[in-house]
Amino acid sequence: MDQSATLDIETLKITQEQFILASQSLHLQRPGCDAVYPVGLYGWRKRCLYFFLLLLLVTMIVNMALTVWIIKVMNFSVDGMGNLHLNQDGIRLEGISEFLLPLYVNEIQSRKDSLLVLRSEKNVTLNARNNQGQLTGQLTVGSEGAVFGHSVETPLIQARASEDLKLESPTRTLTMEAPRGVEVSAANGPLKVSGRKDLQLESTEGEILLDANTIQLGSLPLGIYTASPSEASREQALYELCVCPSGKIYLSPAESSSTCQAMSNICLWS
Repeated sequence: MDQSATLDIETLKITQEQFILASQSLHLQRPGCDAVYPVGLYGWRKRCLYFFLLLLLVTMIVNMALTVWIIKVMNFSVDGMGNLHLNQDGIRLEGISEFLLPLYVNEIQSRKDSLLVLRSEKNVTLNARNNQGQLTGQLTVGSEGAVFGHSVETPLIQARASEDLKLESPTRTLTMEAPRGVEVSAANGPLKVSGRKDLQLESTEGEILLDANTIQLGSLPLGIYTASPSEASREQALYELCVCPSGKIYLSPAESSSTCQAMSNICLWS
């Protein structure tokens, strides 16, 4: 029994020595506390983060203040903005509005109790185009009056009080047509119709009526040769108004019978 106990003690010593040798060869450390590393931002990184957060906060406050200021100045509301109101029929403007770029609309009308006034520092131009974008009508209101690029259909053209009304076509023909007639009147002043070349009055199914107390046709030629106009005026007091087949009007000395001749020199050279 003593021999077996002695063997166990020696075996235990050998095992303990082998463990110690193995531990020293593997450089094993005894279990202990691990190293502690700091977690977070410190130093200049922390200061930069706080600076960017402060800058973002200031930017948000300024942006919100500008948004509130714009809403207050432009008078934004649920119905529209300022004098501009949106409804089911379109857009309604009240007061004075300024457009810096072209305005494209289908219809412009004023209220029943107010006027529609268009103002511009230079001129006001209204263009009408078809589906292909081609210009079909144009109205330009400038310092020389209203200029129409194409035909105009209107029930009335009238000048303001104490101002003259002038219809002019400098390079083209001025034509006035109506299915039931054209009426040109000057209630408180003279009516003047002039042309650089020909002035034509035409009625296809009716007559041309000149109704006035006095009708004057100046500078009409004489159908019979005289020495001088002054001599003709002294010798002849009355003249007959004659019309050539071409429509030209001339004067002929009045006698007991008509002196108008279809083969007159005025008609031949007209």
